[in-house]
Amino acid sequence: MLEKQSFRRRWEDYQASKTLAFWACAGCIVATLIIGFTWGGWVTSGTAERMVTQGATAARADLAATICVSRFESAPDTVINLASLKASSSWSRSDFIAKGGWATPAGIEEPIAGAADICAHRLMDAKPPVKAAGASG
Repeated sequence: MLEKQSFRRRWEDYQASKTLAFWACAGCIVATLIIGFTWGGWVTSGTAERMVTQGATAARADLAATICVSRFESAPDTVINLASLKASSSWSRSDFIAKGGWATPAGIEEPIAGAADICAHRLMDAKPPVKAAGASG
């Protein structure tokens, strides 16, 4: 009569076939790849290059927008331009900024892509400049 073997004894006696070992390794590799690319944050080189390009473009536009706001605020007719910007429709504000030349850095012929939009959004939140305290008479 056969006695029921314990789990430990069956584990010690078990010898996996080469086929089973191969498929177990292949399954582990596939599971690792799926988990890595879905939840692990892994990306392909093409995706990484695209992310770098998008980041560089966004950084360039952000820098140009910062320069744009500074140039806009240092212009002699800032109050008039800000009032005109706020009075214009939301879809034409970036055109107003681009035509004014504030989104075009020195030495470049065309405005930086996206800079006029960012600049217009920042200027919409800006308050009109306050006159110097000694200027009132």
